[in-house]
Amino acid sequence: MSLFYKYLFWFTLLVCASNVYGQSIADSIQLEELVVTTRGFDREMRSTSPMQVMSGKSIKNIQALNVSDAVKHFSGVSIKDYGGIGGLKTISVRSLGSNHTSVSYNGIAVTDVQSGQIDIGRFSLDNVESISLITGQNDQIFVTAREMSSASALNIVTVSPSFKNGEVINGKVSLKGGSFGLLNPAFNTNIKLSDVLTANFNGEWLTSNGEYPYVLHYGVEGVDSSSVERRENSDVNNIRLEGALYANFSQNTNADVRLYYYNSERGLPGATIYYNTQGYSKQRLWDETFFAQGHIEHSLNNKWSVKANAKYNHGYLKYIDPTYLGNENGIEDIFNQSEIYGSASVLYKAFNYISFSATTDLSSSTMTSNRKSFAAPTRLLSQSALAAKWINEYAIATASVVYTQTIESVESGSASDNHGKLSPHISISTKPFANKDFHIRAFYKNSFRLPTFNDLYYPLVGTRSLKPEDATQYNLGITYSTSIAKHIPLFKITADVYHNDVKNKIVAYPTSNLHQWAMMNFGKVEINGVDATIESAISINRKANLLLSASYTYQKALDKTDADKSTYNHQLPYTPVNSGSARAAIETKWIDFAYSLLWSGERYYNAYNAPQYLMKGYYDHGVTLSKVLNTKIGELTLSIEGINLLNKNYQIVRNFPMPGRSYRANIILNF
Repeated sequence: MSLFYKYLFWFTLLVCASNVYGQSIADSIQLEELVVTTRGFDREMRSTSPMQVMSGKSIKNIQALNVSDAVKHFSGVSIKDYGGIGGLKTISVRSLGSNHTSVSYNGIAVTDVQSGQIDIGRFSLDNVESISLITGQNDQIFVTAREMSSASALNIVTVSPSFKNGEVINGKVSLKGGSFGLLNPAFNTNIKLSDVLTANFNGEWLTSNGEYPYVLHYGVEGVDSSSVERRENSDVNNIRLEGALYANFSQNTNADVRLYYYNSERGLPGATIYYNTQGYSKQRLWDETFFAQGHIEHSLNNKWSVKANAKYNHGYLKYIDPTYLGNENGIEDIFNQSEIYGSASVLYKAFNYISFSATTDLSSSTMTSNRKSFAAPTRLLSQSALAAKWINEYAIATASVVYTQTIESVESGSASDNHGKLSPHISISTKPFANKDFHIRAFYKNSFRLPTFNDLYYPLVGTRSLKPEDATQYNLGITYSTSIAKHIPLFKITADVYHNDVKNKIVAYPTSNLHQWAMMNFGKVEINGVDATIESAISINRKANLLLSASYTYQKALDKTDADKSTYNHQLPYTPVNSGSARAAIETKWIDFAYSLLWSGERYYNAYNAPQYLMKGYYDHGVTLSKVLNTKIGELTLSIEGINLLNKNYQIVRNFPMPGRSYRANIILNF
């Protein structure tokens, strides 16, 4: 426990230093942990860790069909995209890997104990109110231990019911269609059952044949031959249904319950193969997810608050490959996973400027398969967290420590090792000038990700003795916002430099042949980088506003595993050194116009950074035109979108081409 006392010592020093700086105003402010008194923008500026928020209004301006399309615009983010509407899309923040980023849906984590990777492409934007990404840790300490334990957190918040005077029902219906056979109808309905209870029902159906053209180059682009091919077996057909019940029992007590169902069937087009692109892949994937989750929160008095979360999750996955060469009849894999999860938290506001929280999370996860002699593992996971927060007008300081304990068991064979680990975190944000909205922030955080069930138990691949992958993060940054003139009411900038160390990295390696791989710990990675964002609002005249924003990421993610290896000090695969995005939107009385840009520099698809493994950079331009009409039946919004307008032929993952130019049209009726 010596690490804990060292951690407590440094936090005490920070609190004392901040108290000396801000003691003159400490008696005159009252900031409640549970009451939001500032805009989301203010939270971004004051946050002790980098925080990026995209509202529903901003999402409409970036040609986004699902959450992965929106998250690409955050700095420090890499989306591994296998192309097409139904292709797998996972998020990695600052090159730590997708397993290090927790994804939560209305405050409760979405999990996948099989692979540890959440396909964020499955989350629609139709009912999303906001998306936020916190790198490091949230400075709101009244959160679950699971969120505190992750290296970064992606939070998806859906729209909650709201009513005008006298309303008892409202909602919207929409229809989106576009290139490659896209059809996407959706609905969202809010019902006021009483002064205490409200309900929400929403759902959508999405289908697309996914048959987009792409150019396959046989050799050097522009020198050797090429041909125009069409992506095959890239269709997708999915449905999502949700229902939620909200209860505001009093000013001090609120609760909600939610049911979620998702079903998807899609083709997996596979990697492009020279001279054999027709009918190559016959792989299919069926994915079904159901969860029920509940949340209740109660303020006992002005000092004590409690809350609890509970969730049941069931996932079904079926994969077939009738052309698999290792089996005469192909392969058919079926996996079922389930999880029961509960969390309880208490917040104590000792004084106006300091508060403490304690949280305990418990979960039980199980996976079964149709494969003979499958281990059928079960993991009991306990996570407990203690946190403290100190705040005044000029400074915020937070500290926490999370203890994680696992107990593994199996029905067949031997179980992997149990693990227990303490993960500390400390952060601070200060405002050195009273009359300037300028903040300096810093944080240190240690976290880890457990080996997944695939890592440990997948037939012929899993390795029972794997250790957790350990990550240490350091960050130093600034935020600044101001109003330059009457016509520029907002100008803000953020910049962060960071250093990450990853030890015991879990990697796959071939064994006796290329069809049999195994997992092991031997990786060590060192990551250094810079994230920067800039945003401005310009009032052109009374009838027009201009919104501008841009983000930039510089990142060196180097393999430090073994100095004698050829890959030592080489950039990690699929990690560009330079990348970024830009957005511009003009809002007028007659029509709204939005432009977005995604760009990435060169990167390597192999751990050995030789010229033959270099992938070119790419640019992706998009535009949106939208018009709002007031009709007798409600507010009608019409919009058209153009994606990849320059029709660039590019890949994010090698041999998985992205779609070229495409179009979408959307009709939304709010009633």
